[in-house]
Order: sequence, then structure tokens, then C-alpha cells
Amino acid sequence: MKSKREDFGSIVYSCYTQLSRQGEHFVYDHVLSYQISGDLILNDGLNDYSAKDGSIRFLRRNQLLKFTKQPPPNGEFKSLSIYLNQQTLKDFSVEYNLISEKKEYNKHLCLFNDSPGLQNYMNSLLFYYDVGKLSDERLVDLKVKEVLILLLEEQPELKNILFDFNEPGKMDIEAFMNKNFHFNVNLDRFAYLTGRSLATFKRDFEKIFGITPGKWLIQKRLQEAHYLILEKGKIASEIYLDLGFEDLSHFSFAFKKHYGTSPSKII
Repeated sequence: MKSKREDFGSIVYSCYTQLSRQGEHFVYDHVLSYQISGDLILNDGLNDYSAKDGSIRFLRRNQLLKFTKQPPPNGEFKSLSIYLNQQTLKDFSVEYNLISEKKEYNKHLCLFNDSPGLQNYMNSLLFYYDVGKLSDERLVDLKVKEVLILLLEEQPELKNILFDFNEPGKMDIEAFMNKNFHFNVNLDRFAYLTGRSLATFKRDFEKIFGITPGKWLIQKRLQEAHYLILEKGKIASEIYLDLGFEDLSHFSFAFKKHYGTSPSKII
């Protein structure tokens, strides 16, 4: 069976038969996902989070993550995800008079593995998928409302995340970039996440680092690569994706240009 992704509006079914290291991912909308089979490893730049069969996780929007999808032996990686877009949440907040209280919420993800209500909800989605009912937009709309009600019952403080419609506020560029330099995303994404326009981001960045963002990112990633190879015994093929390079040849070319020798010759 080939890998596939089936999109039913706000609900997405995914199936992979091979190891999938899709590198960087910007979480644009809040998403609740059910791990049907296989293992998923998420990394937020500091920590790894592992999801096993049967796990249910909530990821908040406006964050950067790396993820690795590992199918079980001779099996398939399967997941079911509900994407909670801003318009849906705005409509729901008006209908039920729900307002964010602007409280601090620093969790990158929440696990709901012990929730019978959400487990039964996911089983109902799988049933509708199996019988071909998820193509009905009316049903999908109702199931999205249902899951919002269940989430708020399980964790009422999620109201302060789900119904906070503000864009990211201005933050410390230096701290943010030193944490997230290995995410392979466009500069406009870094600008957005630090609460700036692209032009302001570039101007503020050069004031702090004395170099353009593009040049700094390459240098920072290569410095980390040099350290990992020389001090930790890593090889180029193990680290280039984790450091934000799109492919091995690009990494090797940039490394040789910067250090005067290929990665394999500095050990």
C-alpha cells in the first residue's frame, strides 16, 4: 500500500508505509491528532515528545516542530487529525460566548491518552471514515464542534489558547533564533513568530547579530555541524536534516565552502 493523505476539510487521515522524516513543520492551526498505529516523535527545538498507538495529542498553533513518523514492523503508520482553524474557533466562541482570559500557557502540546470521551470520539471518526461518511461536510462540521466541547470539558484552561486570536507578540530575537536556527523555514516565518514584519525583523536582526539573517543561519548551522561531527562522532547523513539543510549535497557544499574541507575529512 502506498502512502496516502485523505483530506475531509478539517479532518485528515494519513497513512505511511515507510519511515517519514519530514523535517520542519510550522503548526499553522491548532490540531488534535489520534495515533492509530506506529510511532511519532516530535521535537520543539529543546525536547522530544513520543506518541504511541492510541495516544491523543493537542498541538497549539504558531509553533515550530520537527517530526519523525515510524511505521510498526511490517505495518503502516496511521493517524487521524482534526484541524481547528481560526474562523471555526471564532464562530464557536461567538455561539457559546467563550473569551480568552489571556493567561500564560507555555505547553507545546497536551496529551489526552486517558480520556474515555476523546477516545470514543476518535473511534466514532474512524467508523465514519470506514463507511465513507467523512465526505459529508455537515457531519464534519458537527464533529468539529463536538471535539471542541470535549476538549473544554477535559481541560477548561484550553479556552485561553483556543480563543486567543491575537498574532504573536514581539519577542527577543536573539533568544528565539538561538533556539530555532535549525528549523528550515522561510525568513518571513521567523519574522511572524517574533512579532515583526519581514523588514523590521531583518533590521532588528542585523542590529543584534551584525550580519544578515540568511548568512547567520548558514554559519550557525555549520558551526553546530562541525561540533557534532568533530566532538560527537556524527556523520553528515545523520545530521543535515536536523540542522535545517534541505538535502545532503547542499549541506556538503556549504560545509566545504566554509571550512575548506568536506565533512567526512574533519574527523
